[in-house]
Amino acid sequence: MRRSVRHKGNRPVLPLTRSVPIILVFFLLFAVLTGRGLAAQSGTPPVVPSEQAIETAPVIIDDMTLFSLRGTQSYPAAERAAAIADRIRQVAADKRILTASLTVAETEYSTDIMAGEGKIVSIVDADAAADRISRQVLARVYLAKIRSAIEKYRQDRSPESLGRGTGYSLLVAIGFIAALIVLRKIYQGLYSRLESRYKSRVHALHIQSLEFVRVERVWTTITGALKTIRIILTLVIFYVCFHLVLGFFPWTRLLAAHLLDYVMKPVLMLGKGILNNIPNLLFIAVLTILTRYFLKLMKLFFTGIETKTLIISGFDPDWARPTYKIMRLLVIVFAVIVAYPYIPGSESPAFKGISLFIGVVFSLGSSSAISNIIAGYMLTYRRTFKVGDRVKIDEYTGDVTEIRLQVTHLRTVKNEEIIVPNSAILAGHVVNYSTFAREHGLILHTTVGIGYEVPWRQVEAMLKLAAERTSGLLKEPQPFVLQKSLGDFAVTYELNVYIDDPHGMTTMYSELHKNVLDAFNEYGIQIMTPAYEGDPDEAKLVPKEKWFAAPAKPLDDVTKKTGQ
Repeated sequence: MRRSVRHKGNRPVLPLTRSVPIILVFFLLFAVLTGRGLAAQSGTPPVVPSEQAIETAPVIIDDMTLFSLRGTQSYPAAERAAAIADRIRQVAADKRILTASLTVAETEYSTDIMAGEGKIVSIVDADAAADRISRQVLARVYLAKIRSAIEKYRQDRSPESLGRGTGYSLLVAIGFIAALIVLRKIYQGLYSRLESRYKSRVHALHIQSLEFVRVERVWTTITGALKTIRIILTLVIFYVCFHLVLGFFPWTRLLAAHLLDYVMKPVLMLGKGILNNIPNLLFIAVLTILTRYFLKLMKLFFTGIETKTLIISGFDPDWARPTYKIMRLLVIVFAVIVAYPYIPGSESPAFKGISLFIGVVFSLGSSSAISNIIAGYMLTYRRTFKVGDRVKIDEYTGDVTEIRLQVTHLRTVKNEEIIVPNSAILAGHVVNYSTFAREHGLILHTTVGIGYEVPWRQVEAMLKLAAERTSGLLKEPQPFVLQKSLGDFAVTYELNVYIDDPHGMTTMYSELHKNVLDAFNEYGIQIMTPAYEGDPDEAKLVPKEKWFAAPAKPLDDVTKKTGQ
Protein backbone atom coordinates (compact mmCIF):
# COMPACT_ATOMS: atom_id res chain seq x y z
CA MET A 1 0.00 0.00 0.00
CA ARG A 2 1.37 3.43 -0.88
CA ARG A 3 0.18 6.72 0.51
CA SER A 4 1.52 10.19 -0.02
CA VAL A 5 1.28 13.11 2.37
CA ARG A 6 1.37 16.34 0.40
CA HIS A 7 0.86 19.96 1.31
CA LYS A 8 -1.36 22.06 -0.90
CA GLY A 9 0.64 23.75 -3.60
CA ASN A 10 3.43 21.17 -3.79
CA ARG A 11 4.25 20.47 -7.38
CA PRO A 12 6.94 18.37 -9.02
CA VAL A 13 9.73 20.20 -10.72
CA LEU A 14 12.69 19.26 -12.82
CA PRO A 15 15.85 18.41 -10.90
CA LEU A 16 18.00 21.40 -10.19
CA THR A 17 21.26 19.75 -11.19
CA ARG A 18 22.14 18.32 -14.54
CA SER A 19 25.38 17.15 -15.93
CA VAL A 20 27.63 19.86 -17.31
CA PRO A 21 27.62 18.57 -20.91
CA ILE A 22 23.83 18.59 -21.13
CA ILE A 23 23.60 22.20 -19.92
CA LEU A 24 26.40 23.49 -22.14
CA VAL A 25 25.30 21.52 -25.20
CA PHE A 26 21.78 22.91 -24.82
CA PHE A 27 23.07 26.49 -24.92
CA LEU A 28 25.50 25.57 -27.70
CA LEU A 29 22.87 24.14 -30.04
CA PHE A 30 20.54 27.05 -29.39
CA ALA A 31 23.31 29.55 -30.05
CA VAL A 32 24.56 27.90 -33.25
CA LEU A 33 21.08 27.65 -34.74
CA THR A 34 20.19 31.25 -33.89
CA GLY A 35 23.56 32.94 -33.55
CA ARG A 36 23.74 34.33 -37.08
CA GLY A 37 20.35 35.95 -36.86
CA LEU A 38 21.02 37.22 -33.36
CA ALA A 39 24.35 38.65 -34.39
CA ALA A 40 22.58 40.48 -37.17
CA GLN A 41 20.20 41.95 -34.59
CA SER A 42 22.99 43.11 -32.27
CA GLY A 43 25.41 44.20 -35.01
CA THR A 44 25.62 47.49 -36.89
CA PRO A 45 22.37 48.51 -38.59
CA PRO A 46 22.18 47.93 -42.35
CA VAL A 47 22.80 50.79 -44.72
CA VAL A 48 19.52 52.16 -46.03
CA PRO A 49 19.68 52.57 -49.83
CA SER A 50 18.99 55.95 -51.29
CA GLU A 51 16.54 54.51 -53.82
CA GLN A 52 13.95 51.84 -53.37
CA ALA A 53 15.28 48.45 -54.47
CA ILE A 54 13.99 47.28 -57.84
CA GLU A 55 11.56 44.39 -57.46
CA THR A 56 12.22 41.51 -59.83
CA ALA A 57 10.84 38.00 -60.24
CA PRO A 58 12.33 34.98 -62.07
CA VAL A 59 10.71 33.25 -65.02
CA ILE A 60 10.97 29.52 -64.20
CA ILE A 61 10.19 26.59 -66.51
CA ASP A 62 10.33 23.26 -64.69
CA ASP A 63 13.55 23.56 -62.66
CA MET A 64 15.31 26.04 -65.00
CA THR A 65 15.38 29.80 -64.36
CA LEU A 66 15.44 31.65 -67.70
CA PHE A 67 15.70 35.31 -66.65
CA SER A 68 14.30 37.85 -64.21
CA LEU A 69 11.93 40.71 -64.98
CA ARG A 70 11.01 43.87 -63.13
CA GLY A 71 7.46 44.99 -62.40
CA THR A 72 5.46 48.12 -61.82
CA GLN A 73 2.97 49.19 -59.19
CA SER A 74 0.07 48.23 -61.44
CA TYR A 75 1.69 45.04 -62.73
CA PRO A 76 3.93 43.41 -60.05
CA ALA A 77 7.00 41.48 -61.12
CA ALA A 78 5.70 38.15 -59.76
CA GLU A 79 2.47 38.36 -61.80
CA ARG A 80 4.38 39.39 -64.93
CA ALA A 81 6.89 36.53 -64.60
CA ALA A 82 4.11 33.99 -63.97
CA ALA A 83 2.17 35.16 -67.03
CA ILE A 84 5.25 34.91 -69.27
CA ALA A 85 6.07 31.43 -67.92
CA ASP A 86 2.51 30.29 -68.72
CA ARG A 87 2.80 31.58 -72.31
CA ILE A 88 6.11 29.76 -72.77
CA ARG A 89 4.55 26.51 -71.49
CA GLN A 90 1.61 26.92 -73.87
CA VAL A 91 3.98 27.38 -76.80
CA ALA A 92 6.11 24.42 -75.67
CA ALA A 93 3.03 22.21 -75.34
CA ASP A 94 1.97 23.02 -78.93
CA LYS A 95 4.40 20.98 -81.00
CA ARG A 96 3.13 22.61 -84.18
CA ILE A 97 5.03 25.73 -83.22
CA LEU A 98 8.67 25.33 -84.12
CA THR A 99 11.34 27.06 -82.08
CA ALA A 100 12.79 28.46 -85.29
CA SER A 101 9.51 30.28 -85.93
CA LEU A 102 9.95 32.43 -82.83
CA THR A 103 10.78 35.98 -83.89
CA VAL A 104 11.55 39.42 -82.51
CA ALA A 105 9.22 42.28 -83.43
CA GLU A 106 9.99 45.97 -82.90
CA THR A 107 7.43 48.56 -81.81
CA GLU A 108 7.82 52.18 -80.81
CA TYR A 109 7.97 51.46 -77.09
CA SER A 110 8.97 47.78 -76.84
CA THR A 111 10.69 44.85 -78.44
CA ASP A 112 8.41 41.79 -78.49
CA ILE A 113 9.25 38.11 -78.77
CA MET A 114 6.50 36.55 -80.89
CA ALA A 115 5.27 33.01 -81.56
CA GLY A 116 3.35 33.50 -84.77
CA GLU A 117 0.72 36.11 -83.97
CA GLY A 118 0.99 35.53 -80.22
CA LYS A 119 3.16 37.63 -78.00
CA ILE A 120 5.35 35.82 -75.46
CA VAL A 121 7.16 38.72 -73.77
CA SER A 122 7.52 42.45 -74.29
CA ILE A 123 10.82 44.06 -73.38
CA VAL A 124 10.80 47.77 -72.59
CA ASP A 125 13.64 50.23 -72.09
CA ALA A 126 13.40 49.90 -68.31
CA ASP A 127 14.16 46.16 -68.58
CA ALA A 128 17.24 46.82 -70.67
CA ALA A 129 18.38 49.71 -68.49
CA ALA A 130 18.73 47.38 -65.53
CA ASP A 131 21.31 45.34 -67.51
CA ARG A 132 22.79 48.46 -69.18
CA ILE A 133 22.22 47.14 -72.70
CA SER A 134 19.74 47.93 -75.44
CA ARG A 135 16.38 46.24 -75.46
CA GLN A 136 17.11 44.66 -78.88
CA VAL A 137 20.20 42.89 -77.53
CA LEU A 138 18.29 41.82 -74.44
CA ALA A 139 15.46 40.49 -76.62
CA ARG A 140 17.85 38.31 -78.63
CA VAL A 141 19.33 36.91 -75.39
CA TYR A 142 15.84 36.15 -74.04
CA LEU A 143 14.84 34.58 -77.36
CA ALA A 144 17.75 32.15 -77.23
CA LYS A 145 16.89 31.15 -73.66
CA ILE A 146 13.21 30.69 -74.50
CA ARG A 147 14.04 28.49 -77.51
CA SER A 148 16.37 26.35 -75.35
CA ALA A 149 13.73 26.04 -72.61
CA ILE A 150 11.03 25.00 -75.12
CA GLU A 151 13.27 22.34 -76.63
CA LYS A 152 14.16 20.97 -73.21
CA TYR A 153 10.49 21.08 -72.16
CA ARG A 154 9.46 18.98 -75.16
CA GLN A 155 12.40 16.60 -74.83
CA ASP A 156 11.70 15.93 -71.13
CA ARG A 157 8.08 15.06 -71.94
CA SER A 158 8.83 12.82 -74.87
CA PRO A 159 7.85 9.13 -74.58
CA GLU A 160 11.50 8.13 -74.62
CA SER A 161 12.43 10.46 -71.75
CA LEU A 162 9.41 9.44 -69.67
CA GLY A 163 10.18 5.79 -70.33
CA ARG A 164 13.74 6.25 -69.14
CA GLY A 165 12.48 8.06 -66.04
CA THR A 166 10.09 5.21 -65.29
CA GLY A 167 12.82 2.64 -65.77
CA TYR A 168 15.24 4.55 -63.57
CA SER A 169 12.53 4.89 -60.93
CA LEU A 170 12.01 1.13 -60.91
CA LEU A 171 15.74 0.61 -60.53
CA VAL A 172 15.82 3.08 -57.65
CA ALA A 173 12.88 1.28 -56.01
CA ILE A 174 14.69 -2.05 -56.35
CA GLY A 175 17.84 -0.48 -54.96
CA PHE A 176 15.85 0.97 -52.05
CA ILE A 177 14.42 -2.44 -51.17
CA ALA A 178 17.84 -4.05 -51.52
CA ALA A 179 19.41 -1.39 -49.30
CA LEU A 180 16.75 -1.98 -46.63
CA ILE A 181 17.40 -5.72 -46.76
CA VAL A 182 21.16 -5.20 -46.46
CA LEU A 183 20.64 -2.72 -43.61
CA ARG A 184 18.40 -5.21 -41.84
CA LYS A 185 20.98 -7.98 -42.20
CA ILE A 186 23.72 -5.70 -40.87
CA TYR A 187 21.53 -4.65 -37.93
CA GLN A 188 20.66 -8.24 -37.05
CA GLY A 189 24.31 -9.25 -37.31
CA LEU A 190 25.48 -6.43 -35.07
CA TYR A 191 22.69 -7.10 -32.56
CA SER A 192 23.56 -10.80 -32.41
CA ARG A 193 27.25 -10.04 -31.99
CA LEU A 194 26.57 -7.53 -29.21
CA GLU A 195 24.22 -9.95 -27.49
CA SER A 196 26.67 -12.83 -27.63
CA ARG A 197 29.82 -10.92 -26.69
CA TYR A 198 28.86 -7.97 -24.54
CA LYS A 199 25.50 -8.61 -22.88
CA SER A 200 27.06 -10.91 -20.29
CA ARG A 201 29.75 -8.30 -19.60
CA VAL A 202 27.12 -5.61 -19.14
CA HIS A 203 25.37 -7.79 -16.56
CA ALA A 204 28.69 -8.23 -14.74
CA LEU A 205 29.22 -4.50 -14.10
CA HIS A 206 29.72 -4.17 -10.33
CA ILE A 207 31.67 -1.88 -8.05
CA GLN A 208 32.47 -3.16 -4.56
CA SER A 209 29.77 -5.84 -4.92
CA LEU A 210 27.14 -3.17 -5.58
CA GLU A 211 25.44 -2.90 -8.95
CA PHE A 212 26.96 0.05 -10.79
CA VAL A 213 24.01 0.75 -13.08
CA ARG A 214 20.83 -1.19 -13.62
CA VAL A 215 21.83 -3.70 -16.26
CA GLU A 216 18.46 -3.50 -17.96
CA ARG A 217 19.00 0.21 -18.57
CA VAL A 218 22.53 -0.30 -19.87
CA TRP A 219 21.48 -2.96 -22.34
CA THR A 220 18.38 -0.96 -23.35
CA THR A 221 20.60 2.07 -24.02
CA ILE A 222 22.95 0.07 -26.23
CA THR A 223 20.19 -1.55 -28.27
CA GLY A 224 18.28 1.74 -28.42
CA ALA A 225 21.32 3.48 -29.90
CA LEU A 226 21.64 0.71 -32.48
CA LYS A 227 17.96 1.03 -33.41
CA THR A 228 18.28 4.80 -33.67
CA ILE A 229 21.21 4.49 -36.09
CA ARG A 230 19.18 2.04 -38.16
CA ILE A 231 16.22 4.43 -38.31
CA ILE A 232 18.45 7.35 -39.30
CA LEU A 233 20.11 5.34 -42.08
CA THR A 234 16.68 4.19 -43.31
CA LEU A 235 15.49 7.80 -43.50
CA VAL A 236 18.66 8.85 -45.34
CA ILE A 237 18.25 6.04 -47.90
CA PHE A 238 14.57 6.93 -48.36
CA TYR A 239 15.41 10.60 -48.83
CA VAL A 240 18.09 9.87 -51.46
CA CYS A 241 15.81 7.51 -53.40
CA PHE A 242 12.85 9.87 -53.19
CA HIS A 243 15.00 12.77 -54.40
CA LEU A 244 16.26 10.71 -57.35
CA VAL A 245 12.77 9.63 -58.39
CA LEU A 246 11.47 13.20 -58.26
CA GLY A 247 14.35 14.32 -60.47
CA PHE A 248 13.49 11.80 -63.23
CA PHE A 249 10.24 13.56 -64.18
CA PRO A 250 9.86 17.18 -65.30
CA TRP A 251 6.74 17.85 -63.24
CA THR A 252 8.52 17.06 -59.95
CA ARG A 253 12.05 18.15 -60.79
CA LEU A 254 11.58 21.57 -59.18
CA LEU A 255 10.28 19.90 -56.02
CA ALA A 256 13.41 17.73 -55.94
CA ALA A 257 15.61 20.82 -56.09
CA HIS A 258 13.67 22.48 -53.28
CA LEU A 259 13.77 19.27 -51.25
CA LEU A 260 17.55 19.30 -51.45
CA ASP A 261 17.64 22.93 -50.34
CA TYR A 262 15.42 22.17 -47.36
CA VAL A 263 18.03 19.71 -46.08
CA MET A 264 21.28 21.33 -47.17
CA LYS A 265 20.60 24.90 -46.12
CA PRO A 266 20.19 24.14 -42.39
CA VAL A 267 23.21 21.82 -42.50
CA LEU A 268 25.36 24.44 -44.22
CA MET A 269 24.16 27.17 -41.88
CA LEU A 270 24.92 24.99 -38.86
CA GLY A 271 28.36 24.11 -40.21
CA LYS A 272 29.18 27.73 -41.00
CA GLY A 273 28.03 28.80 -37.55
CA ILE A 274 30.26 26.18 -35.93
CA LEU A 275 33.28 27.21 -38.02
CA ASN A 276 32.81 30.89 -37.19
CA ASN A 277 32.63 30.13 -33.49
CA ILE A 278 35.41 27.54 -33.21
CA PRO A 279 37.52 29.63 -30.74
CA ASN A 280 34.56 30.10 -28.40
CA LEU A 281 33.56 26.48 -28.77
CA LEU A 282 37.10 25.35 -27.94
CA PHE A 283 37.03 27.44 -24.76
CA ILE A 284 33.67 25.94 -23.78
CA ALA A 285 34.99 22.43 -24.51
CA VAL A 286 38.10 22.97 -22.37
CA LEU A 287 35.96 24.44 -19.59
CA THR A 288 33.64 21.43 -19.76
CA ILE A 289 36.53 18.95 -19.53
CA LEU A 290 38.11 20.77 -16.59
CA THR A 291 34.77 21.01 -14.80
CA ARG A 292 34.07 17.30 -15.29
CA TYR A 293 37.45 16.27 -13.88
CA PHE A 294 37.08 18.67 -10.96
CA LEU A 295 33.66 17.17 -10.18
CA LYS A 296 35.13 13.66 -10.30
CA LEU A 297 37.92 14.70 -7.91
CA MET A 298 35.39 16.34 -5.60
CA LYS A 299 33.18 13.23 -5.69
CA LEU A 300 36.17 11.05 -4.79
CA PHE A 301 36.91 13.33 -1.83
CA PHE A 302 33.36 13.23 -0.43
CA THR A 303 33.06 9.49 -1.09
CA GLY A 304 36.11 9.00 1.11
CA ILE A 305 34.40 10.96 3.87
CA GLU A 306 31.17 8.99 3.44
CA THR A 307 32.94 5.62 3.65
CA LYS A 308 35.03 6.91 6.60
CA THR A 309 38.25 6.40 4.63
CA LEU A 310 38.90 10.10 5.16
CA ILE A 311 37.94 11.49 8.56
CA ILE A 312 37.47 15.21 9.22
CA SER A 313 36.91 16.24 12.81
CA GLY A 314 33.43 17.65 13.37
CA PHE A 315 32.16 16.62 9.94
CA ASP A 316 29.60 13.81 10.10
CA PRO A 317 29.93 11.18 7.33
CA ASP A 318 26.18 11.49 6.72
CA TRP A 319 26.79 15.04 5.56
CA ALA A 320 29.12 13.97 2.75
CA ARG A 321 26.53 13.20 0.07
CA PRO A 322 24.32 16.30 0.54
CA THR A 323 27.40 18.52 0.80
CA TYR A 324 28.70 17.03 -2.45
CA LYS A 325 25.39 17.78 -4.17
CA ILE A 326 25.47 21.39 -2.99
CA MET A 327 29.08 21.86 -4.09
CA ARG A 328 28.36 20.15 -7.40
CA LEU A 329 25.50 22.57 -8.08
CA LEU A 330 27.69 25.56 -7.22
CA VAL A 331 30.49 24.35 -9.51
CA ILE A 332 28.06 23.79 -12.40
CA VAL A 333 26.48 27.22 -11.93
CA PHE A 334 29.95 28.80 -11.82
CA ALA A 335 30.96 26.97 -15.02
CA VAL A 336 27.79 28.13 -16.81
CA ILE A 337 28.41 31.73 -15.71
CA VAL A 338 32.00 31.59 -16.99
CA ALA A 339 30.93 30.00 -20.29
CA TYR A 340 27.97 32.32 -20.86
CA PRO A 341 29.87 35.19 -22.58
CA TYR A 342 31.48 32.70 -24.98
CA ILE A 343 28.15 31.29 -26.17
CA PRO A 344 27.46 32.72 -29.67
CA GLY A 345 24.64 35.26 -29.57
CA SER A 346 24.56 35.42 -25.77
CA GLU A 347 24.59 39.23 -25.81
CA SER A 348 21.63 39.54 -28.19
CA PRO A 349 18.23 40.75 -26.91
CA ALA A 350 16.54 37.53 -28.05
CA PHE A 351 18.90 35.32 -26.05
CA LYS A 352 18.52 37.49 -22.96
CA GLY A 353 14.74 37.44 -23.33
CA ILE A 354 14.66 33.65 -23.47
CA SER A 355 16.93 33.40 -20.41
CA LEU A 356 14.66 35.79 -18.52
CA PHE A 357 11.58 33.80 -19.55
CA ILE A 358 13.12 30.52 -18.35
CA GLY A 359 14.06 32.14 -15.04
CA VAL A 360 10.55 33.50 -14.48
CA VAL A 361 8.92 30.15 -15.30
CA PHE A 362 11.34 28.34 -13.00
CA SER A 363 10.70 30.80 -10.16
CA LEU A 364 6.92 30.57 -10.44
CA GLY A 365 6.78 26.80 -10.75
CA SER A 366 9.30 25.68 -8.17
CA SER A 367 8.71 27.72 -4.99
CA SER A 368 7.25 24.80 -3.01
CA ALA A 369 9.80 22.37 -4.42
CA ILE A 370 12.70 24.61 -3.43
CA SER A 371 11.30 24.90 0.10
CA ASN A 372 11.17 21.09 0.28
CA ILE A 373 14.76 20.83 -0.98
CA ILE A 374 16.06 23.36 1.54
CA ALA A 375 14.13 21.56 4.29
CA GLY A 376 15.69 18.26 3.21
CA TYR A 377 19.22 19.64 3.57
CA MET A 378 18.37 21.22 6.93
CA LEU A 379 17.06 17.88 8.20
CA THR A 380 20.29 16.21 7.13
CA TYR A 381 22.59 18.72 8.81
CA ARG A 382 20.45 18.73 11.95
CA ARG A 383 20.79 14.93 12.18
CA THR A 384 17.04 14.62 12.70
CA PHE A 385 17.03 11.01 11.53
CA LYS A 386 18.72 8.68 9.09
CA VAL A 387 17.69 5.72 6.97
CA GLY A 388 16.63 2.80 9.18
CA ASP A 389 15.47 4.88 12.15
CA ARG A 390 12.06 4.27 13.72
CA VAL A 391 10.38 7.69 13.87
CA LYS A 392 7.02 9.30 14.43
CA ILE A 393 6.19 12.25 12.18
CA ASP A 394 2.91 13.86 13.22
CA GLU A 395 0.50 10.92 13.40
CA TYR A 396 2.62 8.60 11.22
CA THR A 397 4.98 6.05 12.81
CA GLY A 398 7.34 3.92 10.76
CA ASP A 399 10.88 3.17 9.62
CA VAL A 400 12.74 5.65 7.41
CA THR A 401 13.41 3.82 4.14
CA GLU A 402 14.60 6.66 1.94
CA ILE A 403 15.48 10.35 2.29
CA ARG A 404 15.15 12.17 -1.01
CA LEU A 405 15.79 15.75 -1.99
CA GLN A 406 12.15 16.78 -1.57
CA VAL A 407 10.39 14.00 0.36
CA THR A 408 11.05 11.33 2.99
CA HIS A 409 9.69 7.77 2.70
CA LEU A 410 8.40 5.85 5.73
CA ARG A 411 7.28 2.21 5.99
CA THR A 412 4.78 1.54 8.75
CA VAL A 413 4.34 -1.69 10.71
CA LYS A 414 1.33 -2.35 8.46
CA ASN A 415 3.69 -2.32 5.45
CA GLU A 416 2.31 1.00 4.21
CA GLU A 417 4.53 3.54 2.51
CA ILE A 418 4.11 7.11 3.73
CA ILE A 419 5.61 9.93 1.64
CA VAL A 420 6.05 13.11 3.67
CA PRO A 421 7.30 16.43 2.16
CA ASN A 422 10.45 17.63 3.87
CA SER A 423 8.95 21.07 4.49
CA ALA A 424 6.12 19.42 6.46
CA ILE A 425 8.68 17.54 8.58
CA LEU A 426 10.60 20.73 9.29
CA ALA A 427 7.42 22.59 10.24
CA GLY A 428 6.10 19.77 12.46
CA HIS A 429 7.57 17.69 15.26
CA VAL A 430 9.52 14.45 14.93
CA VAL A 431 9.96 11.69 17.52
CA ASN A 432 13.03 9.53 16.87
CA TYR A 433 12.89 6.24 18.76
CA SER A 434 16.28 5.04 17.49
CA THR A 435 18.61 7.87 18.51
CA PHE A 436 19.33 6.69 22.09
CA ALA A 437 17.92 3.17 21.90
CA ARG A 438 21.20 1.28 21.43
CA GLU A 439 23.24 3.33 23.92
CA HIS A 440 20.76 4.05 26.71
CA GLY A 441 17.74 1.95 25.76
CA LEU A 442 14.24 2.97 24.74
CA ILE A 443 11.59 2.96 27.48
CA LEU A 444 8.27 1.26 26.76
CA HIS A 445 5.51 1.96 29.24
CA THR A 446 2.00 0.67 29.87
CA THR A 447 -0.56 1.53 32.57
CA VAL A 448 -3.11 -0.44 34.59
CA GLY A 449 -5.73 0.62 37.14
CA ILE A 450 -5.94 -1.45 40.35
CA GLY A 451 -8.33 -0.99 43.26
CA TYR A 452 -7.29 0.57 46.55
CA GLU A 453 -7.83 -2.72 48.40
CA VAL A 454 -4.80 -4.27 46.65
CA PRO A 455 -1.43 -3.45 48.27
CA TRP A 456 0.70 -1.33 45.99
CA ARG A 457 3.78 -3.43 46.76
CA GLN A 458 1.97 -6.52 45.44
CA VAL A 459 0.97 -4.66 42.26
CA GLU A 460 4.55 -3.52 41.63
CA ALA A 461 5.82 -7.05 42.18
CA MET A 462 3.31 -8.50 39.70
CA LEU A 463 4.15 -5.87 37.09
CA LYS A 464 7.88 -6.56 37.46
CA LEU A 465 7.13 -10.29 37.24
CA ALA A 466 5.34 -9.68 33.93
CA ALA A 467 8.40 -7.76 32.72
CA GLU A 468 10.73 -10.63 33.70
CA ARG A 469 8.60 -13.08 31.72
CA THR A 470 8.75 -10.92 28.57
CA SER A 471 11.64 -11.95 26.34
CA GLY A 472 13.56 -9.29 24.44
CA LEU A 473 13.59 -6.70 27.23
CA LEU A 474 16.84 -5.40 28.67
CA LYS A 475 17.82 -6.67 32.11
CA GLU A 476 19.79 -3.51 32.75
CA PRO A 477 18.52 -0.91 33.42
CA GLN A 478 15.92 -2.78 35.43
CA PRO A 479 12.19 -2.27 34.90
CA PHE A 480 10.51 0.13 37.32
CA VAL A 481 6.95 1.03 38.28
CA LEU A 482 5.50 4.50 38.85
CA GLN A 483 2.20 5.33 40.53
CA LYS A 484 0.83 7.86 38.06
CA SER A 485 -2.35 8.92 39.84
CA LEU A 486 -4.77 8.21 42.65
CA GLY A 487 -8.12 8.09 40.92
CA ASP A 488 -11.65 8.01 42.27
CA PHE A 489 -11.88 4.22 42.21
CA ALA A 490 -8.40 2.93 41.32
CA VAL A 491 -4.70 3.62 41.52
CA THR A 492 -2.99 4.02 38.12
CA TYR A 493 0.33 2.16 37.89
CA GLU A 494 2.81 2.62 35.04
CA LEU A 495 5.24 -0.16 34.15
CA ASN A 496 8.44 1.01 32.42
CA VAL A 497 10.80 -1.38 30.64
CA TYR A 498 13.85 -0.96 28.40
CA ILE A 499 14.52 -2.28 24.89
CA ASP A 500 17.43 -1.70 22.52
CA ASP A 501 15.60 -2.37 19.25
CA PRO A 502 12.86 0.18 18.53
CA HIS A 503 11.74 -1.79 15.47
CA GLY A 504 10.26 -4.40 17.82
CA MET A 505 8.13 -1.95 19.79
CA THR A 506 4.80 -3.34 18.60
CA THR A 507 5.74 -6.96 19.35
CA MET A 508 7.19 -6.05 22.75
CA TYR A 509 4.05 -4.19 23.76
CA SER A 510 1.91 -7.17 22.76
CA GLU A 511 4.05 -9.67 24.71
CA LEU A 512 4.22 -7.38 27.74
CA HIS A 513 0.44 -6.96 27.85
CA LYS A 514 -0.04 -10.74 27.63
CA ASN A 515 2.26 -11.32 30.59
CA VAL A 516 0.59 -8.56 32.63
CA LEU A 517 -2.79 -10.21 32.12
CA ASP A 518 -1.39 -13.62 33.05
CA ALA A 519 0.31 -12.30 36.20
CA PHE A 520 -2.79 -10.57 37.55
CA ASN A 521 -5.04 -13.52 36.70
CA GLU A 522 -2.56 -15.86 38.37
CA TYR A 523 -2.67 -13.96 41.67
CA GLY A 524 -6.40 -13.19 41.53
CA ILE A 525 -6.12 -9.43 41.13
CA GLN A 526 -8.77 -7.68 39.02
CA ILE A 527 -7.70 -4.93 36.58
CA MET A 528 -10.23 -2.10 36.86
CA THR A 529 -9.27 -0.03 33.84
CA PRO A 530 -10.47 1.44 31.58
CA ALA A 531 -13.59 2.28 33.68
CA TYR A 532 -15.21 1.31 37.00
CA GLU A 533 -18.97 0.75 37.34
CA GLY A 534 -19.23 -1.06 40.66
CA ASP A 535 -17.97 -4.04 42.65
CA PRO A 536 -19.21 -7.29 41.06
CA ASP A 537 -20.26 -10.30 43.13
CA GLU A 538 -17.22 -12.14 41.89
CA ALA A 539 -13.92 -10.72 40.70
CA LYS A 540 -13.58 -10.58 36.92
CA LEU A 541 -10.70 -13.03 36.64
CA VAL A 542 -9.70 -15.85 34.30
CA PRO A 543 -8.94 -18.98 36.35
CA LYS A 544 -5.62 -20.61 35.56
CA GLU A 545 -7.30 -23.83 34.42
CA LYS A 546 -9.07 -21.84 31.68
CA TRP A 547 -6.02 -20.00 30.38
CA PHE A 548 -5.74 -22.42 27.46
CA ALA A 549 -9.43 -22.97 26.73
CA ALA A 550 -10.18 -24.10 23.16
CA PRO A 551 -9.08 -23.26 20.58
CA ALA A 552 -5.94 -22.11 22.45
CA LYS A 553 -3.25 -24.76 22.97
CA PRO A 554 -1.01 -25.24 26.04
CA LEU A 555 2.53 -23.95 25.76
CA ASP A 556 3.92 -27.50 26.09
CA ASP A 557 2.08 -28.62 22.93
CA VAL A 558 3.23 -25.58 21.00
CA THR A 559 6.83 -26.15 22.12
CA LYS A 560 6.75 -29.80 21.04
CA LYS A 561 5.46 -28.93 17.56
CA THR A 562 7.87 -26.06 16.93
CA GLY A 563 10.86 -27.77 18.54
CA GLN A 564 11.69 -24.64 20.57
